[in-house]
Amino acid sequence: MPNTLEKKFKSTLKPSIHPYLNGAWTPNSEEHTATDMEVIGEIPTDIDGVYVRNTENPIHEAKGNYHPFDGDGMLHSVSFKDGKAEYRNRFVRTKGFQAEQEAGQSLWKGIANSVKADSRRGWGAQGFVKDSSSTDVVIHAGQIMSTFWQCGDGYRLDPYTLEQHGTESWAPVDGISAHPKIDENTGEMLFFNYSIYPPYQHYGVVDKHNNLVHYTPVPLPGPRLPHDMAFTKNYSILADLPMFWDPELIPDNVFQPHYHPELPTRFAIIPRYGNEQDIQWFEAKPTYVLHWMNAFEEGDEIILDGYFQDQPNPPPLAGLPAGPGKMMANIDLMSLQTKLHRWRFNLKTGDVHEEHLDEQVLEFGSFNQKYAGIKNRYYYSVWNKPGWFLFSGIKKYDCETGETSSLEFGEDRFGSEAPFVPRIDAKDEDDGYLVSFITDMKEDRSECVLIDAKDIEAGPVCRIILPHRISSGTHACWGNGTDIRAAQTQNK
Repeated sequence: MPNTLEKKFKSTLKPSIHPYLNGAWTPNSEEHTATDMEVIGEIPTDIDGVYVRNTENPIHEAKGNYHPFDGDGMLHSVSFKDGKAEYRNRFVRTKGFQAEQEAGQSLWKGIANSVKADSRRGWGAQGFVKDSSSTDVVIHAGQIMSTFWQCGDGYRLDPYTLEQHGTESWAPVDGISAHPKIDENTGEMLFFNYSIYPPYQHYGVVDKHNNLVHYTPVPLPGPRLPHDMAFTKNYSILADLPMFWDPELIPDNVFQPHYHPELPTRFAIIPRYGNEQDIQWFEAKPTYVLHWMNAFEEGDEIILDGYFQDQPNPPPLAGLPAGPGKMMANIDLMSLQTKLHRWRFNLKTGDVHEEHLDEQVLEFGSFNQKYAGIKNRYYYSVWNKPGWFLFSGIKKYDCETGETSSLEFGEDRFGSEAPFVPRIDAKDEDDGYLVSFITDMKEDRSECVLIDAKDIEAGPVCRIILPHRISSGTHACWGNGTDIRAAQTQNK
């Protein structure tokens, strides 16, 4: 089959010096299918599945100030089987995307503006920004689900063809936040949402057949900005973080996050099918955490790993006006000083102990998802180019020994979140690969790379040259082919 340009969308974007509308973040307006790509090295025959990455990719000129998290959702995928690979990219056909296609322009202001609520349903559960479904992506019940950080409908697509299947029928009125979690050992999906209305947060469970089977409030003291959650075999973990919108400004349609270092970070630990009265709350050092890693149970304790911000409220980047400088600092890992961190919660005594596991600035990690909710040994994190939301390399961390190894992507080469890909019939936890998209600004192209997880310093075992240079992006996932096919058969 030839490589095919499936569709080119008319873009109203103007040439811009905005740092997240040019360079490695230049948006794409084309959709491709490619089955005959140049390969440097050899595609392994011992993997079977799909790598999918979500991307903030605006198609129209912004109304007001553009924030990189405002862009339309675009999924990029590479499927692997029998030593062959196929690539596709598609915009997520959200309700907002379709409405703006018909209008030929942007209809909603982004988060960096004063905005008014348009509708509580379908345009972002918060009601004031477009649900672009551009933040996160998971594979559950044999289908892709893309999500939005401000809570939205959740959009389903086929993992192999990226055929669009619309919104989740079970999505609650307050929507689905980015970063639902998949328990590969049960097939369940755990999720949360949040809003500006009491009780401000909910938590739910969706079974392996994509049925909502549990939903309960996890009340917060007021509107908050949680971004992620974690789980163990028997518990789910949600956080009340001291970075949230100024409640006095919300009535004026101004959603300005403020950091409150006088408040602790609070953790809600709830049994997987527990209710509000079953929650056990813990307090820890104030911080903000974008992303958690794994969590597991050990005796009377629950251990949680994630990325602690040493500087949740960094000063604006030097040399820029206050507004743009603050925005740039708030998405710069070096400014935030994000460190791999461990919390230990004692369910009997209520005690909390915490410490950094590594002092390097890291974030956007991955690990073998077969170990999600149980004790694991290895993490794979990225670090960023200082001053930018661009990933420059990967670091492997051994939780047992503290040993590390690293791979730098190279000059002007920027990667994506790199999920772990288990080998077929894998023998141990790190028996597999890391997969990522790399945008190479020197070569003016993009690649999909596979890296041996046991020896990341050796560099990619293969590099698959994509049919076009793709915009930089963040969150990604891997779906095992056997699991996808089995779920699709069960859920016909």
